[in-house]
Amino acid sequence: MEGIAIMTSGGDAAGMNPAIKCAVDYARSKGLKPFLVYDGLRGLIDGKIVEAKREDVSGIMYRGGTVLRSSRSKRFFEYKYREQAYKHLQERNINKLIVIGGDGSFRALNDLYNDFKIPFAGIPATIDNDIAGTDYCLGVDTAMNVIREAVDSIRDTANSFNRGFVIETMGRHCGYLAMASALTSGAEICLVPEIEYDLDSIQERLRVEIEEGRNFLIAIVAEGCNMGDYLTRWINETLNMDARLTVLGHIQRGGSPTVRDRLMAYKFAVNAVDSLLDGGTNDIMVYKGGSFGGIPIHDVAGKKPKMDQTMLDLCTPLSR
Repeated sequence: MEGIAIMTSGGDAAGMNPAIKCAVDYARSKGLKPFLVYDGLRGLIDGKIVEAKREDVSGIMYRGGTVLRSSRSKRFFEYKYREQAYKHLQERNINKLIVIGGDGSFRALNDLYNDFKIPFAGIPATIDNDIAGTDYCLGVDTAMNVIREAVDSIRDTANSFNRGFVIETMGRHCGYLAMASALTSGAEICLVPEIEYDLDSIQERLRVEIEEGRNFLIAIVAEGCNMGDYLTRWINETLNMDARLTVLGHIQRGGSPTVRDRLMAYKFAVNAVDSLLDGGTNDIMVYKGGSFGGIPIHDVAGKKPKMDQTMLDLCTPLSR
């Protein structure tokens, strides 16, 4: 039987485990022999590749993170180590790969494809939702729900103590989490890399609201703005409101996958296996305009994702 290997790479995201299970089960139903690669790119080089047994993927749908673990590997940039990974795959008759991860993971597997023609399909999984060509990446909905719960809890304290709270979300180059959180939590301020902000305008807007009785406020900031500490001091000094900073950090990556992430994982996994069986070589699975499909990696790797204009328009008043 022809082998197919499933691996996770890069930052973890809720939805990876459901994608692993669904890829294994669906590949087996299509007559392929599924294998699991442990420890990401490092495991691919070191041969940590085992045939998937049913018990390996049983009961993992509800678990966050990745049971296969993950890693980044500088060694993979060297040809001799990619050749070593290729030999490990050939020893097991593995001629197809599915990688669940982000842009860097896709580029690494594309280097392997260019060297040894091992076809792969990529499943986008990153809570930042920053992969070009797809409207959705695995882990985003779970991360959003973690943020929602945190903001709702913080709002209770803000209201009780007449305080301002600045909440920093993940998103180095993409403000999707911050924008979606700001809109769905009723935040008064939202700062993200995609929108030019105006603190003078924000000050005047909130000054009026405070005079009319506002006694607390919530500001949500994407980490890529590097504005968390500054904005907290600004609220204290400019608005004369006691303010605190909460950095959510890696808590956003964890948690049991939501129903949406589990369902999206299943659909992405099915499309990945089908893409490889249909002759796809280096396609990335995408969800665009309500439909699933695949696009060549050169349309994804290194490209900047296009933010939904409606979301940008809705968030602009919170930045000015």
